[in-house]
Amino acid sequence: MKGKGSIGLADRIRNLPPYLFASIDRMKAEALSKGVDLIDMSIGDPDIPTPRHIVKKMKEAVERPENHRYPSYEGMFSFRKAVAEWYKKRFGVTLNPDNEVISLIGSKEGIGHLPLAFINPGDYSLVPSPAYPVYSIATLFAGGRGHIMPLLKENNFLPDLGAIPMGVIKKAKLMFLNYPNNPTTATATREFFKEVVDFAMRNNIVVCHDAAYSEIYFGKKRPLSFLQIPGARDVGIEFHSLSKTYNMTGWRIGFAVGNARLLAGLGKIKTNLDSGVFQAIQEAGIEALRTKGSDLDVLRRIYQERRDVFCRGLRSAGLGVYKPEATFYVWVEVPKGFDSTGFVAHLLKNAGVLATPGNGFGKAGEGYVRFALTITIERIEEAVERIRRVV
Repeated sequence: MKGKGSIGLADRIRNLPPYLFASIDRMKAEALSKGVDLIDMSIGDPDIPTPRHIVKKMKEAVERPENHRYPSYEGMFSFRKAVAEWYKKRFGVTLNPDNEVISLIGSKEGIGHLPLAFINPGDYSLVPSPAYPVYSIATLFAGGRGHIMPLLKENNFLPDLGAIPMGVIKKAKLMFLNYPNNPTTATATREFFKEVVDFAMRNNIVVCHDAAYSEIYFGKKRPLSFLQIPGARDVGIEFHSLSKTYNMTGWRIGFAVGNARLLAGLGKIKTNLDSGVFQAIQEAGIEALRTKGSDLDVLRRIYQERRDVFCRGLRSAGLGVYKPEATFYVWVEVPKGFDSTGFVAHLLKNAGVLATPGNGFGKAGEGYVRFALTITIERIEEAVERIRRVV
């Protein structure tokens, strides 16, 4: 007879690598417990408050009793319509809100659930590395296998589709992409997205594009939507989050758009595992999607100033820095004598600055660290001075 408490964890849990950001939280907690004046540049959680007009709409919406009941699984039609209107205005892409838009409890939820709809045991997902860990973990949860597509400096941090073995391609069901990219900050070209569409069509592979950072960009060259490419809607869907664009990380609202059949598959998983997004938050999401472009320009200027100060400072310290065209991250080569984890530990111990090791995003991230520009300009200047003293 089994003893009390002897039931072990499922293999899918026991075989998981430690979740990157949980490990970062532990490092942070340990430093703070020792009284370190910590400058935390590890996690992409915007420090700027959610815009007031969105908060005001939420206050109004939460007062209405009709919003306290179960929401629809696919999302309020008014929210889905607002998403379609935003896509048309921002990307020139026409979407049918009836079946080409679905609400999500944050884009992470949708990305995590999607493989359950399409991956059978033994199937492959094509997963970039370095990358947001959820792409590979969600595939493992569904019983599939992740085939790594390295994002290398010599390829401008775009995957080499020609390097994927034909044996893997034949068993692949999904391809995950993310541009503007976390953590490398790279952006995708129209030519690359065309290549992806052609590849997916030839090989019957579903493209899952994570576009969470499309609105955090610098200069006049705005990032593309994958769905702007002819044929993209036949082979894929795109995930979006309100978290980064509107400083709403804690609100947990996002959406997926694109191929109606693929969204229906995701929706079937969601109807069995969640009960939709709180309607008051969806009403606030509608308000967010209607935010004036000039308000978002202010946000982008703040991040651009932070980027410029930080990149200039690190370069003056002799570090190899990729100045980002988008996202609020900075991807930095570690100095000689360090690996990714060792350099993060060195900065934490000797400078009180916490970054994220590149290898935490996958093996191809070794040799880099990622900094998040989600602290004030004053703290960024202080971080630069501290880093300069210890490198």
